[in-house]
Amino acid sequence: MEFKDYYDIMGVARDATQDEVKRAYRKLARKYHPDVSKEKNAEARFKEVGEAYEVLGDTEKRAAYDQLGANWKQGQDFRPPPDWNTGFEFQGGGFTGGDSAEFSDFFESLFGRGGFRSGGRAGGGGSFHAQGQDRHARVLIDLEDSYNGATRTITLRVPDVDAQGRVVTKDHTLSVTIPKGIRPGQHLRLAGQGAPGLGQGKAGDLFLEVEFKPHAHYRVEERDVFLELPVTPWEAALGASVKVPTPAGAVEMKIPPGSASGRKLRLKGRGLPGSPAGDFYVELQIAVPPATNAEAKALYANMADVFKPFNPRQKLGV
Repeated sequence: MEFKDYYDIMGVARDATQDEVKRAYRKLARKYHPDVSKEKNAEARFKEVGEAYEVLGDTEKRAAYDQLGANWKQGQDFRPPPDWNTGFEFQGGGFTGGDSAEFSDFFESLFGRGGFRSGGRAGGGGSFHAQGQDRHARVLIDLEDSYNGATRTITLRVPDVDAQGRVVTKDHTLSVTIPKGIRPGQHLRLAGQGAPGLGQGKAGDLFLEVEFKPHAHYRVEERDVFLELPVTPWEAALGASVKVPTPAGAVEMKIPPGSASGRKLRLKGRGLPGSPAGDFYVELQIAVPPATNAEAKALYANMADVFKPFNPRQKLGV
């Protein structure tokens, strides 16, 4: 997928004001409109300019796009960085122009998947008394916060337009109570923490979509938690009682004799808390000790002799 440099497409500087972006769009739209333009690539350029303005003409999409940085070049191979829009606060309301499917795969990868909803172009009016708009943000928490509950201070980036008409981001720092047992994809509602109202209108609410930070050991599916547990060949073959780490603390678990790599064992109710609680699954991975000395090599040679009839590739016909 190719990176789209919307500033290059529009012919404006990265610090251009919203008015400058609007004027550039009007000029290019007249130049490449298929009904009047005699340019050979008019239709394609018209669509490209329209897509660029869909992003740069919208304060929230532009601020999010700017987070990718200025190091990417037009046409360069591109994949969105993981969680690139996490911690970015935006208003609800949908796309300001057309369906995202009308635009490029690049646009779709950033704004058409994962629920990015922007609040529209800068400007506009309203009644003197109006309730503030709700805002939305995606935040990452630790898996352990769901097990125990927690209070965390988070800082979100909020797009704004400064006195010179340029898009900037301001920090919005707040304290958030994370309830025990929250799952990825669930939302926290913070009443009155959204956009301020007009006049005597009440402020909107802030909705935080919760996701878990990648964990070095665990993965989460719904309420269930999974761990790949290394075991020795003798623990798998003979059975054993081993300590298993969980986000709530270590527990003892029995490895049944004759266990194979990939076998899944369940610790009921030790997944994410809830009613009912999720389960904790241990997936066994047999770790083979290296033969780093003569004694170890001799032991492996003896094992090869003892287990000579055993062929792990028999099902493959070899």
